[in-house]
Amino acid sequence: MSIKKQWLLNIFMVLLSWITFPFLGAKNIKRFLPATLIVGVLEIIHANIGKKRKWWVFYNKPNSYLFGEFPFNFGPFLFVTFWTLKIAFGNFKLFILLNGIAHVFFAYPYSYLAKRMKYYSLVRFSNFQFFLYFFSKSFLLYGLQYFLENNTKVVKRLED
Repeated sequence: MSIKKQWLLNIFMVLLSWITFPFLGAKNIKRFLPATLIVGVLEIIHANIGKKRKWWVFYNKPNSYLFGEFPFNFGPFLFVTFWTLKIAFGNFKLFILLNGIAHVFFAYPYSYLAKRMKYYSLVRFSNFQFFLYFFSKSFLLYGLQYFLENNTKVVKRLED
């Protein structure tokens, strides 16, 4: 894939994700932003570790976080996190199911297409490991949101 096509795909991926932002609603954004940001920062750290350990490789140069993993973290990952929390928080089984579907899609057909298009390729990760890499963060996300909401309720009770 040419650098120009990769830039266009990165921009498209981020813009498509951000188009859904207004549909989340201000209350949901405020409610889910802290947990989303914490897991997002963790994902950025993990992405840098993954790049150094060559769990995956982007074909085109420059081989930088901004050009490779950033569009995924700032686009689809961020909004899958918001949307699964909005749709399913409070129903753990549905939350895990939605996250599983999203991450299976990313780990299998999307990664297969990305390799065929010479966008990125999994090197030291199998598709199943790649799925687990993302899916494992679902439990942390749900737990963080649960913790944040319960602590907020306790603090509000103490203030009253």
